[in-house]
Amino acid sequence: MQYELAPMEGITGYIYRNAYRKYFGGMDRYYTPFIASTGLNHKELNDVLPAHNAAFLLGQDAGRNAVDGPPRLIPQILANRAEDFLAIADRLRQMGYSHVNLNLGCPSGTVASRGRGAGFLGYTWRLDAFLAEIYANCPLTISLKTRLGVSDMEDWEEILEIYEKYPVEELIIHPRIQRDFYKHPIRWEGVELALERWERTGSSIPICYNGEIHSLAEYRALRQKYPQIQRVMLGRGVLKNPFLAAQLRQWESGRQAQEEIPAAKQHREILWAFHQELLEGYREIMSGEQNALFRMKELWSYFGESFPGKERALKKIRKAGNMAQFEAAVREVFG
Repeated sequence: MQYELAPMEGITGYIYRNAYRKYFGGMDRYYTPFIASTGLNHKELNDVLPAHNAAFLLGQDAGRNAVDGPPRLIPQILANRAEDFLAIADRLRQMGYSHVNLNLGCPSGTVASRGRGAGFLGYTWRLDAFLAEIYANCPLTISLKTRLGVSDMEDWEEILEIYEKYPVEELIIHPRIQRDFYKHPIRWEGVELALERWERTGSSIPICYNGEIHSLAEYRALRQKYPQIQRVMLGRGVLKNPFLAAQLRQWESGRQAQEEIPAAKQHREILWAFHQELLEGYREIMSGEQNALFRMKELWSYFGESFPGKERALKKIRKAGNMAQFEAAVREVFG
């Protein structure tokens, strides 16, 4: 089974990826939040600079529960013009990257309204021409992350037919349409249609499942329902429980995995070290402590689920108006 860390805008930048790899590991692939500027703006450039991602680009992996071989870092590109995609990919090639991912899944209204991300799925003829050009001219391996459509699933089979025409390295499916955002229940029929089509046509494109795996129980249900799926992308579940990938690997290896979020003393120590490395990293790169505070509070909106029974202290974190109040509340959570 292959595990991949989802790209999450504003959260899984290089500070988070490096700290996660150091303290938890267990991921085969990590994805950067999407790059949309052909010139790579300051934030985008910093996130993919080789100096900030040496452990991935140099093949070093000393992370806990690490898989055999180095984890791969794959930059994600958001574009709907082939020349823009190719320009960004060429910059990344010059930095040493060999694989990029095309974002066809972002549901944001501002993105989709411009025909990018999941919004591109509403223009299948343009999507086909776009893919033809980038696969013909890009020297890098290209994988795709997709939703099932824009306002319904009517075009999903046609979209799959388009994907099958190209040497897609991996197809990551988030089984919702653009208008579902993240609230609508998973549309399992979209997964089933893809798997049935692949079996019927003999497609060799690997399918990676992404969506609502927040616990071992949810993962086990997926594996029971679709045993042919051998790749999963984890997102918010890992933000809530950084030990999740390790738990899933334990279960796959036949060892007993804990159903609940680990709460033993040694696990708290790892979480504390991870948290402090994130905090110091954000303080170092962000202008002003308030910006670092906002970023940490955003992480705690997920991370707090690792601390059941600490609701009062978690509320103090949410209400903290400065770094001193925040750090005092964090110590209370870990206390």
